[in-house]
Amino acid sequence: MSVQQSPPVPTGRRERVRFYLLDHETPIGKAIDIALLVLNIAFIAVFVAQTYPVSTQVRSVLWGFEVLLAVIFGVEYILRLYGAKSRYGEATDPYTVVDLLSILPTFALLLVPGSVIVQLGFLRALRVIRVLRFYRFTQDAEFFFGTIGVSALRVLKLGLTVFVIFFTSAGLFYSVELQANPGISHFGDAFYYIVIALATVGFGDIVPTTVAGRWVTVGAVLTAIILVPRQAGAIIRTWTHKGEVEVTCPNCGLQYHDQDASHCKACGHVIYHEHDSRE
Repeated sequence: MSVQQSPPVPTGRRERVRFYLLDHETPIGKAIDIALLVLNIAFIAVFVAQTYPVSTQVRSVLWGFEVLLAVIFGVEYILRLYGAKSRYGEATDPYTVVDLLSILPTFALLLVPGSVIVQLGFLRALRVIRVLRFYRFTQDAEFFFGTIGVSALRVLKLGLTVFVIFFTSAGLFYSVELQANPGISHFGDAFYYIVIALATVGFGDIVPTTVAGRWVTVGAVLTAIILVPRQAGAIIRTWTHKGEVEVTCPNCGLQYHDQDASHCKACGHVIYHEHDSRE
């Protein structure tokens, strides 16, 4: 029985930084993955907790913890740029852009303390994109606990998409409705409304009172209609065509064929599998 060897660690400083930020197999790489995952969850939890009525002392502790997390993620952002093969490519990568935007509100509030416009307006709404950081963990099927299958990865992404839609929409709805809507007093109220709205139940106990709140609701519904069925369809196709390969026939467009097929089972046209072209 062969023992799986850990990948070799580069000797260069930049290469070593890049390696550990991407690695899922070595002890250090796994520890970094787990730590970032836990800190991401804590980042989200702090945002939610700050929307509830708490004592001044607790609010001060939450703020200090938020600043600490923002500093850690700021260091991570700098290290990703430092270790990247192409710093411009890394800086413009969607995941890295989200990383930066998710910590900007905290640093902005440090620079402009007491600004009611900044704190209650744009920055509060911008904070909700912190949840998008979780997509970085689903870039590939490699995780700190091992490798998962394509189907499992797609199910994970679907679940994450549903959560992101709920959380982001609730955060935006909370931000725009807090001052005008008596039914919204904390994040939980907004999350409840979004779930009920997207489930098309519509109890009517909470309704949007601002134009922005109505548009957030419309955007949430449209996003869910577009993204969720698309990802769910990909999962169903994978389950339906289990044991087949996704090779599109150039003649009739049939996508799935048996692994050993050399001709399309619908029209008989010659098809070439990806593995055939490499042999």
